[in-house]
Amino acid sequence: MHLGAFYVFLTIFAAKIMQRILLFLCSCALQCFTCMALAQVGEPRSDLAIGGSGGVALNRIDFDPSIKQTLHTAPTFGVTLRYACEKYFSTYCALQAEVNFTRLGWTEEIQSSAGVPLPDTYSRDLDYIQVPLLARLGWGRERRGVMFYIVAGPQIGFCIGDHARQSSTWTLNGEGIPDRPNSLVAQYSMDIEKKFDYGIAGGLGLEWNTSIGHFMLEGRYYFGLADIYGNAKKDVFGRSAHGTIFAKLTYLTDILK
Repeated sequence: MHLGAFYVFLTIFAAKIMQRILLFLCSCALQCFTCMALAQVGEPRSDLAIGGSGGVALNRIDFDPSIKQTLHTAPTFGVTLRYACEKYFSTYCALQAEVNFTRLGWTEEIQSSAGVPLPDTYSRDLDYIQVPLLARLGWGRERRGVMFYIVAGPQIGFCIGDHARQSSTWTLNGEGIPDRPNSLVAQYSMDIEKKFDYGIAGGLGLEWNTSIGHFMLEGRYYFGLADIYGNAKKDVFGRSAHGTIFAKLTYLTDILK
């Protein structure tokens, strides 16, 4: 198998696995914080940290009818605020809020109606301001050393930019339209109809706690619940939602301990 194709297969497989465990992570985090809200039985914390993050977003749009795609790869960066509120037995519990700029979208792997790869190219960049609100559960060294953690929770976003990149010419069929499977070309001329986005996010990470701050390496998956296009029977697509794999680095400094 070609290395690039194997990479795409691996990331898609990881995304499917994350979709299955995402609801489980959110459920665990919700149950933990429900117990904390009702009765604090652990050791209280009031630690507040702030910092920034940066990384890469690997995105696909889940179109129905489907459009063959490669991973749309683009940057993500933003500000992170974390409030640690309790140590519950060996679990460190915190709330984490972020405001991020993320470039999402899709990149088509274009084939003809006969399944033959074409030289045509098309990519759509969708710029979002995203706001995740995450429950964070960690295990390990709180002050000096390494901590393993999970995050899970809801995320909202708003599309602030839309830009398409395509080849200068199209390969046309006998009817004079771009040669595509199922003659599906409507997406090339369609503006984004629904700019507000929402879904659930979850991930795993490692944190290195030092005297100068907290350094985190994290992988996260976002499962979009909103469509970018209308999904009524009269519309072209029945589904058009984001699915994003994030790989990011974060640095936080304590402002309250």
